[in-house]
Amino acid sequence: MKGTMRYLAGIAGQSGYGSKSTADQVTQDCSSLPPRLTAIVTGATSGIGAETARVLAKRGVKIVMPARDLRKAARVKENIQKEHPKADIIVLEIDLSSFASIKKFCSEFLSLEIPLNILINNAGKFSQKLEFSEDKFEMTFATNYLGHFLLTELLLEKMIDTARQTGVEGRIVNVSSVIHSWVKKDHFDFNRMLQPKHYNATRAYAQSKLANIMHANELATQMKAIDANITINSVHPGIVKTGIIRDHKGIITDSMFFVASKLLKSTSQGASTTCYVALSAKMEGVSGRYFADCNESRCSALASDDSEAHKLWKQTRALIYKRLRNEIKS
Repeated sequence: MKGTMRYLAGIAGQSGYGSKSTADQVTQDCSSLPPRLTAIVTGATSGIGAETARVLAKRGVKIVMPARDLRKAARVKENIQKEHPKADIIVLEIDLSSFASIKKFCSEFLSLEIPLNILINNAGKFSQKLEFSEDKFEMTFATNYLGHFLLTELLLEKMIDTARQTGVEGRIVNVSSVIHSWVKKDHFDFNRMLQPKHYNATRAYAQSKLANIMHANELATQMKAIDANITINSVHPGIVKTGIIRDHKGIITDSMFFVASKLLKSTSQGASTTCYVALSAKMEGVSGRYFADCNESRCSALASDDSEAHKLWKQTRALIYKRLRNEIKS
């Protein structure tokens, strides 16, 4: 109850920010921001991703925007540059549910020979019905987790090299969700998540978001072990106002709608935690943590289980590289 009241009131936490803080507000003090940073932001064609890209570009960060829909990406780029004419934005094609497309994107990005300081794994998929990616994995899990895992894997060496050459800390941000805490250990089975026999859309989404946190925690441990100047954290953006809520207003009572609306964030409030973790000087050296409302928060016991995180990482890496080796052979 105390936490809910803090959320509704927007009371600031240790960071100086809270649930009502916007992405613009949490990045206002960028006087100490290193020059010429480059960030890749997935899912930047709409919503929280587009706002994240806008605010980072406003703060002088070069934005690389991977997008499946290049027309939408071009519109977002145009809108940002109308507001900030000096914004440097590159659009490249990607389908995060496809290993082949991710490999192609990474190859194209690396061929640009530009630094990579920030990687924001923001894109999200919520598949209402059971469908499979071209690699024959359940679509939500393939997009939200497997795709971002492979993307990070293929770009990690570039980030390590950039940090080593520039002396600037590299930062990876995995956008997760509080819904990860709904997942119980007996439902978190890797093979069943890849090809479920009984599909539940909400559970599939929650499992993918749990996997995002475990990925961040395991990678943070690995980066520390090799003394790489890279941090990786996961964030819960909050529940953001969308057309879905408005569409269902006629089904629920006005009083319920009023209460629900008070719990929702604007898009800029939803992007604030991602932007804070990606840019704030207060985040220097902080890794393997989970943030909500721009403050460190608790994730579930399963999400915090180091042995389960390492097990998931090994299973995922073995699956991906087996698939990639088979592609090469064929």
